[in-house]
Amino acid sequence: EVGEIRESQDTAPKDTADEWIEQTITLPPADIWAEVRALRDMVVVLRVHLELLQRDHSGKDWLLFLLICSALYFSVIASPPDLQTRLRSSESELLVIKSRMDQLERENAEKPKVAFYTALTDAGYVGPNSADITLKYSKVFTNIGNAYSPATGFFTAPVKGVYYLQFTVCANHTGLMGVYVYKNNQKIMYNVEWKEDQLYKYFTNSVVLELMAGDAIHLVLPSTYSLYDDSNNHNTFSGTLLFPL
Repeated sequence: EVGEIRESQDTAPKDTADEWIEQTITLPPADIWAEVRALRDMVVVLRVHLELLQRDHSGKDWLLFLLICSALYFSVIASPPDLQTRLRSSESELLVIKSRMDQLERENAEKPKVAFYTALTDAGYVGPNSADITLKYSKVFTNIGNAYSPATGFFTAPVKGVYYLQFTVCANHTGLMGVYVYKNNQKIMYNVEWKEDQLYKYFTNSVVLELMAGDAIHLVLPSTYSLYDDSNNHNTFSGTLLFPL
């Protein structure tokens, strides 16, 4: 048997072993670096034995070479868990994740976006007046969704949802400062402060409201009250849609 192996090996080209490896062993592209390094080390061993065979046509070495190749084949192709199966499983998981990401991107693109930030005026004092007045925040810095109208001072909910609204009030005179907060025609908040000096004084408040599409929020300055605003934007009104319903 050794003689038959030697005769077959003698008549084969020098690169028969390389061709046999390429035709017989199909290494799956592993994504686990530890396994890749182990396979690389095994290939190095095979190359060493191949060089020995090329120098010395020993039937014993040729048989050893075949045994090593067989071991490599079964360790890579038939070892549990199979690398190709794991790769196919990973590819399937990646496809599922990509599909989910695409879905989330579509949902985010379709989701209504509402956010605004405004300041009152550059004119200085607002009030006091003999009657309540709607505050028209004329300086609009952000108005995503165009839900706030500087012409009326109203924020109108474009969709049913939960909204976060915030305002800051400032005055620098002696007397009353404050605002009413209205939802449509309903007063839902009242804030007031008495100032005894002419220094700047502030207060901030916020609300979280469930609004139907078309509901409107606006701020009202009570009669005899005063505010102060200039280019530093002391009085502000802002809000955003937290999530639609």
